[in-house]
Amino acid sequence: MSVELFYRRSGQGTPVVILHGLFGSSDNWATIGRELEKEHDVVLVDQRDHGRSPHTLRVDYELMAGDVHALVTGLGLKDIVLVGHSMGGKTAMYFAHHWPGLVKHLVSVDMGPREYPISNQAPIIEALMTSDLAGKTTRKEVDEHLARYVPEPGVRQFLLKSLYWETPEKLAWRFNVPVLARDIRDILAAAPPETIRVPTLFIRGGQSDYITRADIPALKEQFPGNRIETIDFAGHWVHAQAPAEVTDLIRSVT
Repeated sequence: MSVELFYRRSGQGTPVVILHGLFGSSDNWATIGRELEKEHDVVLVDQRDHGRSPHTLRVDYELMAGDVHALVTGLGLKDIVLVGHSMGGKTAMYFAHHWPGLVKHLVSVDMGPREYPISNQAPIIEALMTSDLAGKTTRKEVDEHLARYVPEPGVRQFLLKSLYWETPEKLAWRFNVPVLARDIRDILAAAPPETIRVPTLFIRGGQSDYITRADIPALKEQFPGNRIETIDFAGHWVHAQAPAEVTDLIRSVT
């Protein structure tokens, strides 16, 4: 069953629907959204169990794609440019697989259809599962705890964007940590192998290993006629590290 997703909508023109990645939210795309809204109808979405969308009992791509479909059809959108980063990119692939007639162009930001190893996410999950927010009274205390598992300051700052004061005395995560931790293997699983004929743009970070040169033949086979663009200096968080370049690439398919 789909859930009613939180979203931010602004601008007019070709509809551009943007899906964030794991442990993110629509806030991650605010800068690019402000640029695109000048000539597009931009919908920034919080996927289930993230941001301000409902916490649920189950996370997988069929459910997430169904949520987005309910939102898109509820808003009466057609011929959308569907953009997704990381987990959001795979949600977008599922959406394009099931409802290709609604998608004018698919844009996957540093995400391919293959299965990904749990090694990148395991330290983050352990850090979040052991964060014990009930025993912490400042964001600094939470950051110090995360640093025991996640040494990269940039990754910690990304996670801390989803830390908020649920009450004046109580810190909480906006994402649903227990469910995401339990269902992480479904989140890292491969997309369906069927051919997706929706025009597709892959934007890859040159410093990331999420789309490697070895992946390109499989991409060309599953997504006929796709286009792959590399932003050499960017890592996995391409949209945060190269917002102008990503914005221009999205504009190029609208």
